[in-house]
Amino acid sequence: MNLEYFIAKRLIKGKEHKISISAPIIKIAITAISISVFMMLIAIATGVGLKYKIREKVTAFYGHIQIYNYDNNTSDVSVVPVSKEQDFYPNFTSVTGVEHVQAVATKGGIIRTEDTFEGFIAKGVGTDYNWGNFKEYLVAGHLPDYSTDLNTEVLLSRLMANRLKLTVGDTFSAYFPKEEDPLKPNQRRFTIVGIYDSGFEEIDGTYVFVDIRHIQRMNKWDENQVGNFEVFLNGFDGLEEKNREIYGQILSTLDSQTITDKYYKIFEWIGLFDFNIALIIGIMIIVGGFNMITALLVLILERTQMIGILKALGTVNWSIRKIFLYNAAYLIAIGLFWGNVLGLGFIWIQGKYRILKFPNPQEYYMEYIPVHIDVLTVVLLNLGVLVLCLLMLLVPSYIITRITPVKAIKFE
Repeated sequence: MNLEYFIAKRLIKGKEHKISISAPIIKIAITAISISVFMMLIAIATGVGLKYKIREKVTAFYGHIQIYNYDNNTSDVSVVPVSKEQDFYPNFTSVTGVEHVQAVATKGGIIRTEDTFEGFIAKGVGTDYNWGNFKEYLVAGHLPDYSTDLNTEVLLSRLMANRLKLTVGDTFSAYFPKEEDPLKPNQRRFTIVGIYDSGFEEIDGTYVFVDIRHIQRMNKWDENQVGNFEVFLNGFDGLEEKNREIYGQILSTLDSQTITDKYYKIFEWIGLFDFNIALIIGIMIIVGGFNMITALLVLILERTQMIGILKALGTVNWSIRKIFLYNAAYLIAIGLFWGNVLGLGFIWIQGKYRILKFPNPQEYYMEYIPVHIDVLTVVLLNLGVLVLCLLMLLVPSYIITRITPVKAIKFE
């Protein structure tokens, strides 16, 4: 039998433990651990959730990697066409982890109504366009259907619709400049069938989704010529490595660019979330650890006579220290339990009902606070808190070695 564990268990279950002078201190320490774990879980869930949601939104509109002609010079408007007759299209079989490849084209223009006008970029998409990632951003109407003959259906952002005072079912005129004759632009009449809202002003204030065949005709391209390709991967990890693999498989006249390079400011910003999460975790562990140190010192002070008796019976210092460390581990476990119940419960409620929202949604690109956490993260967090707190308690437990049996037995 483990003697230290046996004594610690008797101390924990003893009635005098619950009515002793240390009881309030112990409750405060348990509460501190619970609050610390609660705050750490919330910090991780909200920080990771926000990071994942922003990445998900950006990649839904652009894919993880874009392939385009070198002569485009990373322009937002398609300049030099790329042939669809590529080894990687429509299926990129030479690189693992590629889920989907779609061909798109873009062209700048101006929307003109009776009251106002607005500059925009028409994003031409075809039958290969994956609307699956886009459906959750649709706020009115339906998605356009480009699987049949050329049509005038378009998808407009809520931001642009409000500026132009348009809604689903309305029509508008769009003008696109001609390179050979800028004074006589191409004119198209479009009908709004759906309105989307991504939360990104850079996207919502710029892009209108149209049939790619309109852009091909205006640019005098054939049906096999497009502006660029958007590549979707099965995950965000290892994005740079996948980009290098893809670049090695495409023609020398083509270039590839990751979404993190295209929108580096956004991804630099969300990269700061990891630092904020680590800072909060560090502060909460220190707060919980110091409260446990206080509780441990009070427990040692309260059991000074017992320590003296054990030493008089020949018990070594490390065995006595283990008794109190077992006791402290039990208290930490109680704090971890309630912290997890409260934290995971709150995360579940927020994820299901989205009760907490941002006061300024435009600053965070979404209205509500997203949450995301996995089982492995919860397990590692709990183990980390337990181990670090116990390591912090090794130093104050050293005071036991300074207690002599004679003085301890006489201590009151």
